[in-house]
Amino acid sequence: MRDTGVLIDHTYPLVLAGPSGSGKTTAVRELLRRRSDLRFSVSATTRASRPGERDGIDYLFLERADFERMRDRGELLEWAEVHGELYGTRSENLEGARAEGVHLVLDIDVQGARLVRVAVPDAVSIFLLPPRGAWLSRLRARGSETPSTLRRRLRTAAEELGAAGEFDYVLVNEDLGETVDRVEAILDAEESRVGRVGNELNRFVSMLEMEVAAAQTEAVEGEEAENEGTGDTQ
Repeated sequence: MRDTGVLIDHTYPLVLAGPSGSGKTTAVRELLRRRSDLRFSVSATTRASRPGERDGIDYLFLERADFERMRDRGELLEWAEVHGELYGTRSENLEGARAEGVHLVLDIDVQGARLVRVAVPDAVSIFLLPPRGAWLSRLRARGSETPSTLRRRLRTAAEELGAAGEFDYVLVNEDLGETVDRVEAILDAEESRVGRVGNELNRFVSMLEMEVAAAQTEAVEGEEAENEGTGDTQ
């Protein structure tokens, strides 16, 4: 049980996915800044780094042959090819988060999210939608999109929109603060779901039952002592 009073049997991964321009990466960063019970899953990828991205922190940048060896050794929880590049989540990311007692946060694409939900059925999945009218401006603001890349991303995004109904939750990311507030509310609610607390619930209830039994015994003894006292005065 956590100091916050929340019963939890084990941690679970949080999957955030959405089309390009949905703002999920920014939302993940803000979520991680707010909470200490989360760990970011550093994805492995064969794509080139963008300005400001740090190897091993934002992504694990690999040569294609190295990625494929990792995949072939069964070291990936999920992997997919997106826009001609390989992306994947190392199984050790989830194992490490669980050993630490925190939730692993995955910022991945729809293909990867599907595979994670199969491999880890208790994962919580959230699909972020971009607000209407702001999609293109968000993509162009990156400064790294050529016209052909932008066209390809938009085509993929249009396909990914059809997967929104597969997720546990769907949020429209109109305001970053409000979006992250809602993600936090989902996390807090999921931690209290009866199906997640398992043995911890049984243990805690057993302790409460022992306290009740002890109180009942004390009450009976007090009542008997009171009756004896009344009998003596009579």
